[in-house]
Amino acid sequence: MEFLTVLCIFPMLYLCFMMWKLLDERKDRECFILDYQCYKPPDERKLGTEFCGKIIARNPYLGLDEYKFLLKAIVSSGIGEQTYAPRNVFLGREAQPTLEDARLEMDEFFHDAIAKLLSRSGFSPSDIDVLVVNVSMSAAVPSLSSRIINHYKMREDIKAYNLTGMGCSASLISVDIIKNIFQSQKNKLALLVTSESLSPNWYSGKDKSMILANCLFRAGGCAILLTNKRSLKHKSMLRLKCLVRTHHGARDESYGCCMQQEDEEGRLGFYLGKSLPKAATRAFVDNLRVISPKILPVGELMRFMLMSLAKKLNTKSSAKTSSGGMAKSPLNFKAGVDHFCLHTGGKAVIDGVGKSLDLNEYDLEPARMTLHRFGNTSASSLWYVLGYMEAKKRLKKGERILMISFGAGFKCNSCLWEVTRDLEDANVWEDCIDEYPPQCLANPFLEKFGWIHTLEDLTNVQVPDFLS
Repeated sequence: MEFLTVLCIFPMLYLCFMMWKLLDERKDRECFILDYQCYKPPDERKLGTEFCGKIIARNPYLGLDEYKFLLKAIVSSGIGEQTYAPRNVFLGREAQPTLEDARLEMDEFFHDAIAKLLSRSGFSPSDIDVLVVNVSMSAAVPSLSSRIINHYKMREDIKAYNLTGMGCSASLISVDIIKNIFQSQKNKLALLVTSESLSPNWYSGKDKSMILANCLFRAGGCAILLTNKRSLKHKSMLRLKCLVRTHHGARDESYGCCMQQEDEEGRLGFYLGKSLPKAATRAFVDNLRVISPKILPVGELMRFMLMSLAKKLNTKSSAKTSSGGMAKSPLNFKAGVDHFCLHTGGKAVIDGVGKSLDLNEYDLEPARMTLHRFGNTSASSLWYVLGYMEAKKRLKKGERILMISFGAGFKCNSCLWEVTRDLEDANVWEDCIDEYPPQCLANPFLEKFGWIHTLEDLTNVQVPDFLS
């Protein structure tokens, strides 16, 4: 009997050991954020109202119609006077950019944000195992990742990835690459560098679909330190729970709705088409369909299923949605999410996502204030929004953050983070967070230039007042 007992116990012990080993190995595949550093350009690169007027005045291709369109776009954009532009714009060379302009813009960001991140976290460049860089509209040779490796003298065996052309959603694509590396390799430290190169892509023509990009996109960037080292788990800020990527590049309408291209006169810029809202809605709905079961509690999913069943049985009920906007989701995302980190693609984007997810002004405040203070910094914008939440001391241990981003292609990417400790570290918002949110987001552009109604008025603006 004792022998039989031993024979029965041994397989049970072996099974328990294998299950423990499997669960233990999974802990080595987790993805944690240790720290991040958003970039704040120097104050002399702020796009104030007066200087915006100078930029408009020195564009010889703009007429009254284009000027009115510009004014309307900037007034409704939700962007304030504290945003930043590339250095060549302040030197008056936005119409004749050089490769050196693009490199200088990136170098200023690299040397500032990465150095501060490494210094604050206590790591040296030689500690980095994986480097992922995403800058959509710059494809220098050698690559920007090689430029960082050369400047910081990183190791010879570092695994480097350089992404271009991935648009505003590239940050989460980079996180996905790092997450996949962490799945197969233990004890790794990764550096994610996300930005956009505006210097060679500032549009100097009159095509309204391309002028719009100048009103929205601003200089910025972020460096993020991630790891799957179990020994560093206690130092982490966030833990990745899940990530979903949706790509509608196979749809011609979605593929062509936002694109880097030349206008009829050969001037390079970024085209934003009228089909963009429709493409964004489709990608957003498909993305939510996949991520919802991963992040919402069973009770909320059961409620949704019962509502859907009742709706099908009731043949008289019919859902009507406008063709231009995002329909309200029947799911209550607040049942599984505490904070919403939305891409600052523009006021219309923030409003659309907020309406779809039934979010209130408190939920939308971080994205709105980031758009006002920093503008749309492309793929790095999510991290400025996260910084706002942290600076406001909103992020507490155990809470969950949903990040949502959109990008050319057309893509919608989303992910869920869990806060691993109370977050209240100093960041890029430190010197101005007490000013936000203001009681009223005044628009200085309307106050300064709203009086222009005729071509003669425009002519008056373009003489010495602006150019002095």
